[in-house]
Amino acid sequence: MAVEEYQPLMLGLDSHAQIPDLSTDEIEEFLEHGPVAIRWYPRLVAWESRLLWFLSGASIIVLLFNYMLSFVTLMFTGHLGALELAGASVASVGIQGMASAVQTVCGQAYGAKQYGAMGIICQRAIVLHIGAAAMITPLYWFSGPALKAIGQSHSIAAQGQVFARGLIPQLYAFAISCPMQRFLQAQNIVNPLAYMAVGVFFLHVLLNWLLVNVFDYGLVGVALTLSFSWWLLVIIQGIYIRFSPSCKETWTGFSTSAFKGIWPYFKLTVASAVMLCLEVWYFQGLVFVSGLLPNPTISLDSISICMNYLNWDMQFMLGIAAAASIRVSNELGAGHPRVAQLSIIIVNATSTVISILFSTIVLIFRVGLSKLFTSDSQVIEVVSDLTPLLAISVFLNGMQPVLSGVAIGSGWQAVVAYINLATYYIIGLPIVCILGFKTNLGVAGIWWGMIIGVVLQTLLLFVITARTNWASEVAKAADRLKESAEEELHLEENI
Repeated sequence: MAVEEYQPLMLGLDSHAQIPDLSTDEIEEFLEHGPVAIRWYPRLVAWESRLLWFLSGASIIVLLFNYMLSFVTLMFTGHLGALELAGASVASVGIQGMASAVQTVCGQAYGAKQYGAMGIICQRAIVLHIGAAAMITPLYWFSGPALKAIGQSHSIAAQGQVFARGLIPQLYAFAISCPMQRFLQAQNIVNPLAYMAVGVFFLHVLLNWLLVNVFDYGLVGVALTLSFSWWLLVIIQGIYIRFSPSCKETWTGFSTSAFKGIWPYFKLTVASAVMLCLEVWYFQGLVFVSGLLPNPTISLDSISICMNYLNWDMQFMLGIAAAASIRVSNELGAGHPRVAQLSIIIVNATSTVISILFSTIVLIFRVGLSKLFTSDSQVIEVVSDLTPLLAISVFLNGMQPVLSGVAIGSGWQAVVAYINLATYYIIGLPIVCILGFKTNLGVAGIWWGMIIGVVLQTLLLFVITARTNWASEVAKAADRLKESAEEELHLEENI
């Protein structure tokens, strides 16, 4: 029987059947029997898109509104003056790269139905991240001398130190909140996180307005408000985890077991953390580099404004990337290589269309975007000149984070870490320095160097993804799942 005849009969469908009602097993069987007729494409796209947006919708809201806490803080800081925005931007570098390890390990434990181990894993991550926050604290407290030591001007260093000291409480709140968020996301508990993020965000805006415009607390006020908002998230998330019936199997209370087995947990997740940190530090490091240009205040302000819009776009795409990671890992674990390929195609097509829309918006509102942050005419002019480069970066964001999400779902974290090291630091950063300091491009040269690094990384990830044997990846996923189950069983026996 021909494939065209087999497909609808196998599924018990007529030509008007609704593919979104089918299971992944049925779709895999559907795809297994040869090329799909053109008339089935819209139904396959609808089926995969429904799953994609179900997973990514709430995650996008959480990422966007959590990021908007810092975004709004910098908006209020910018209206205090150009110098304050410059100091605040430099001091903000490095805050966001502290946590990424919990999602992988908790996701494995949840998939293996080792629910009792998840709470221990979350607590273990909190212990590690609080330790990291403690190591970073002296750098924030003495950030003024540190900023001057790397070439920042005295005035920017002074303002950066004021802001950084106000952010020290946020370091510890971030260290606790991020593992709890990943703990909940691993259980597909995303809607409550979205409600928390939105609620805290609106309170954050109100507090910033009061402290800056009414009580005139300035830079210290906005920094402490950001710290307070993150601690509020910690308290709300903690209450939910403690009392929600959804977490009764995964959270069994505090345990001293969280202090045991930290080193194996660290080794298991270090590739993921290195991959993320290399990427975050590369983009944020460009803020430092721009501060070394001849006119550091204008350079920092302009590149910081553009970088914040790029980061805003990145949060949206990271929500889609998280969904891609879940879809690919789920389908590989279920033994569905063809559905995994379908997921990759649909998510990349979707994110590319969205990135084209966002790039167009950036170009249309090129002047208005800068005025949200500052009224300085020089900064507005430089930002307007950088906007075409920002639009290119926004377009690249439609592919790069999603391909990284596919890599995470496939377990390629170590490979991507090496790719990031080569494309961003060995190739991209020297080009940034050459174009920024050895030509008359200035800030634009720094941004062109960043684009070149991202293009190279995206191309390598695309080649790896396109050349992947997904049937082989299914076998690797089965092996990893078996190892994970054995590790979690050993953990439960020790507990």
